[in-house]
Amino acid sequence: MDFTLSEDQLMIRESAREFTQKILKPGVIERDSNQAYPTEEVRQMADLGFMGIMVDPAYGGSGMDALSYVVIMEELSKIDNSCSVIVSAHNSLACWGIEEYGSEEIKQRYLPKLTSGEMIGAFCLSEPEAGSDATSQRTTAEDKGDYYLVNGTKNWITNGKTAGLYVVIAQTNPELGHKGINALVIEADAEGVSTGAKEDKLGIRSSDTSSVMFQDVKVPKANRLGPDGFGFKYAMKTLDGGRIGIAAQALGIAAGAYELALAYSHERKAFGKEINRHQAIAFKLADMAMNIEAARMLVYRAAWLKDQGRDYAQAAAMAKLFASEVAMKHTVEAVQVHGGYGFVKEYHVERLMRDAKITQIYEGTSEIQRMVISRNVIKGSTYIDLS
Repeated sequence: MDFTLSEDQLMIRESAREFTQKILKPGVIERDSNQAYPTEEVRQMADLGFMGIMVDPAYGGSGMDALSYVVIMEELSKIDNSCSVIVSAHNSLACWGIEEYGSEEIKQRYLPKLTSGEMIGAFCLSEPEAGSDATSQRTTAEDKGDYYLVNGTKNWITNGKTAGLYVVIAQTNPELGHKGINALVIEADAEGVSTGAKEDKLGIRSSDTSSVMFQDVKVPKANRLGPDGFGFKYAMKTLDGGRIGIAAQALGIAAGAYELALAYSHERKAFGKEINRHQAIAFKLADMAMNIEAARMLVYRAAWLKDQGRDYAQAAAMAKLFASEVAMKHTVEAVQVHGGYGFVKEYHVERLMRDAKITQIYEGTSEIQRMVISRNVIKGSTYIDLS
């Protein structure tokens, strides 16, 4: 496996890096403080093709591969994780599933609007009593012949209030358990759809997170993704790809914090020399560089497997688990390197530390990732020979 970026991927990375420095960075602290949704920034990301990164150009997308996607996510996440999670949820959880499992009519109707940024997508899986346990869906999609009648509430929905469409996981046949679940595309302006208040969060504060409620919403059967009863498998397959996006976000958070800490260590002096010449700080930087590079290889490998059309579920879980823990650990260390300055917003690392925590929770908690990995290890996998 050669993860050397191609000339096109290097250009993509440079374009994303320039955008984050010139457009995202100047207002990121103010947006975070005020919980202001980045409307104009999202429009500009759409102009760059970031709202349809992996979508076929036939539907208005950029037609990039998964590795290019994680390169973009890493660069965005070094600066503004509210913007990067908007991109991740929109691409991984909305666009990908619609293109992969939607009918041609569904793809033609929605993907051009999603890739242009005219419509933002959201994925509705979690519920008040069903977060990690995705099989316990209380949102129902009652079969009414030529349509479903949807009722229920979804929690913690990224892009919840700004989305133009939701991909909703709902139970149609309770007696079949997880085999009776369906995935439905529901437009945000459909009668009976409403949203709760925007959540006041620790991190990713300018992204839009809310509950979404469905009361007697009529959904045409043509809006179902995949065959009847495919919803649970749809959710799991979608989350596998989503975990690659969040792993890349965590990688970007860690890398961004490291770059800030390294730069500061050259500027700050203590006891007559730069603080990076003191072993206590030098070793922190060494550990950060090593673990970030290890996380990058796991993230790149998961993306590479996806691009190769191979099974990437375990690789995505490993990448997401490791990168998120690296992000949490080393943003704390980056604040420590900055000393008192790391505790104030001006130096950015305190925001990255707050943003890091969510990467251990959404798209499957760290505990869920360990469940996925351990089950594969126990039954035998490509990582460990149990013979």
